[in-house]
Amino acid sequence: MAFDRAKTLRAAEKFLELGKIPAAIKEYCKIVADDPDDFTTLNMLGDLQVRVGDKEAAISSFARIAEHFHKQDFALKAIAMYKKIDRLRPHDPEIAYTLATLYAQQDLVVEARAHYLLVADSYTRANETQKALEILRQIANLDVQNTDIRIKLANAYLKEGMKQEALAAFDEAGERMLASGAFERALEVYQKSLEIDPVDPPALKGLLAVHSARGTADDAVEIIERASANDPDNTELLSMLADAYLESEKPAEAERAIDRLVAKDSFLYLRFVEVAQLYLKANQVEDVTRVIEAIADRMLAGNEDDQLLGLINELLNIDSDNVAALRLLVRVYWGRRERADLIKSLENLADAAQAAGLAGDERYALTQLMRFAPQDRYHERLSELGGPDDEAAAEHSALFDGLDVTDAETIAFTNEEFASNAEAINTTGFELSRDEETAGEWTPTITGSASEFEIGFESSGREEPIVEPPSSNEMAAAPVVNQQAEARARELESVDFYIAQGYLDIAVDTLNLIETEFGPHPDIDKRREQIKSGSEPTDTVAESVATIPAETSDPQEFEFSAQVEETPEVMFETGNSPNGLQRPAPTTMDAPPIDPGLAEIFEEFRLSEEAEAPTNGDYETHYNLGLAYKEMDLLEEAVEEFQTAFGLVRPSDGTPRYLHCCNLLGHCFLQKKVPQLAVTWFERGLKTPGHSEEEYQALRFDLGLAYEEMGEIHRAVEIFTEIYGSDVSYRGVKEKLHQLQARA
Repeated sequence: MAFDRAKTLRAAEKFLELGKIPAAIKEYCKIVADDPDDFTTLNMLGDLQVRVGDKEAAISSFARIAEHFHKQDFALKAIAMYKKIDRLRPHDPEIAYTLATLYAQQDLVVEARAHYLLVADSYTRANETQKALEILRQIANLDVQNTDIRIKLANAYLKEGMKQEALAAFDEAGERMLASGAFERALEVYQKSLEIDPVDPPALKGLLAVHSARGTADDAVEIIERASANDPDNTELLSMLADAYLESEKPAEAERAIDRLVAKDSFLYLRFVEVAQLYLKANQVEDVTRVIEAIADRMLAGNEDDQLLGLINELLNIDSDNVAALRLLVRVYWGRRERADLIKSLENLADAAQAAGLAGDERYALTQLMRFAPQDRYHERLSELGGPDDEAAAEHSALFDGLDVTDAETIAFTNEEFASNAEAINTTGFELSRDEETAGEWTPTITGSASEFEIGFESSGREEPIVEPPSSNEMAAAPVVNQQAEARARELESVDFYIAQGYLDIAVDTLNLIETEFGPHPDIDKRREQIKSGSEPTDTVAESVATIPAETSDPQEFEFSAQVEETPEVMFETGNSPNGLQRPAPTTMDAPPIDPGLAEIFEEFRLSEEAEAPTNGDYETHYNLGLAYKEMDLLEEAVEEFQTAFGLVRPSDGTPRYLHCCNLLGHCFLQKKVPQLAVTWFERGLKTPGHSEEEYQALRFDLGLAYEEMGEIHRAVEIFTEIYGSDVSYRGVKEKLHQLQARA
């Protein structure tokens, strides 16, 4: 027979009315068994199981809901459910780790750190040092700028034989120090990395960057030379070695290193441009010329003629009559179809070649000039040299068959290496045709004191990706009105959290830091008294309110939008923790003592991380988390989050945020059966300027309900009368007014 859900639900509700909770639990279990994805009913079932004292069953119910939210990335609702579990099983490392991870995702640093510390403490007491260190690493990641903590963590890793973890921690600390300009400390840290791994690339790069910034690149050369010698096939080390030579302005050594590098990866040939520029800086003309000639063909084939042209012009600025540079200039302008510049470069080549006694180069230049712009002086000089260079023209004549030639001959560039990229020039329109570029393997060799290159090409089709640097994140501005008082209040909220969680040592230290920063204050003294008396922290505006037992949730108030296809596993029953962490073994009185070094690091995390913690989340995070807590009937937590959100906004900030916080805090205190405090928040909201009459009307109605709850019927009648006077049909105000008048 088909399951009758409606009948079973009615039976469960009837049992609840009669106070028969166990019988109601049985009915709700039937509903959940029929529909495992009915998380509304599952939450009610968990609440009822708590009321009858069946904590483990309640944890199982809540865990299924929490895991569902976690998998669906509803982080705030997941936090709220795990808080329910945390109340039933306090200080459980597995639950604490999950909460810490979720808090960290929401940028709630204080809460995340507190829960991580609980997990690390549990591992430490169980003598599982490596797992404790992994948790401490995650705490350190909450504030990446705290390099001192990371160095201590690296030393602890090293002591435990975790070399790779220590290496990563040292490298990250060094990177942060380098970025902040702490060069001496960065060198010390990078040296520790190299003691672990002499060829560690991040440390070598960092060390080179530090020495370059200090102007002592020579000091880095020897270290990187040793590293490269130990691993000669490592192209990354070879590239760093070339960088070190370049930074220390040793072009010959850099050229040899890049020669080896290009032999392993021909696409790195542009590194020779850096060498050429360094030779230019030293006015070493012959070396510049040699390097540029060696890479010119590849640069032209790779459409890098702009960069090549820049190098050639820099060389000609030093040596304007450099024949080799002028020949390259002719080739560049030929390929760029820039006729005027081509003619001028040919004229300069002819003059320079004549001055240098290089008849072949002069004859070549004059031959081309005669075909572009015949002049008597070109003809006379060509005659003296034996006439045009017919042999060079004949080598490329086949490339120009069929071209329309008027009063000038078609010419071709007479360079053997450039044959595959030959161009045709028509004197009337200066049109060019280019054959498909081909290329061979790049095979540089060094002979004697100078590098000689035999270069061919092969089409690679490779395009280097353009990597754009990431943009900087923009930081939101902190409130400026009453900033000190608000900052103190936020810090005191974290103290309340520590006291509630039993972290009294952290609470004491934090109070000392707050007093140092903001000066003495009665609120600080009050919390010290709470710590001395061992009492729980009280609400700052409801110290005399007793704890109210949780009421059964209305099924209609607990609705979720997301569903899963199958019931998630209850991780708390399997013993496996989230993210692959295993639950630490239960601690006993006979647990081994904590390692003194690790204890020092542990305490350093408690103090230093708290002192340098970044802003603990933003308005949206705290507000949304408060909503999630309220939905789960975790009213204490909801009040804490709404009050934190309230401290981050202003009545006149042009948004409804301030009013929303007042409204929700009022509702929370109404649910907590503290109508006096609800009145305070509703009245504060009514005093907020700049909102609609509809919003004020809603606050008035809730204020009337609060006065009714307090028993101040006459005040309630006054407020409902005011509402009735403006809208007789608003939320049943007519009936409410009649009821109250009858009571009055």
